[in-house]
Amino acid sequence: MIKKIKGKYVVLSETTGRRFGAYDTKKEAKERLRQIEFFKHRGEAKGGSAKT
Repeated sequence: MIKKIKGKYVVLSETTGRRFGAYDTKKEAKERLRQIEFFKHRGEAKGGSAKT
């Protein structure tokens, strides 16, 4: 989730409220959120080909 706090765009965890950085532009914050989501879901299996 992205919130504007004190003039900065802050990337926050929706569940814990942990901060993942403050950025000057919304574009930068969206890019960081995209990176976080990528790594969060990177290990999930797709199409039944689970790694063990």
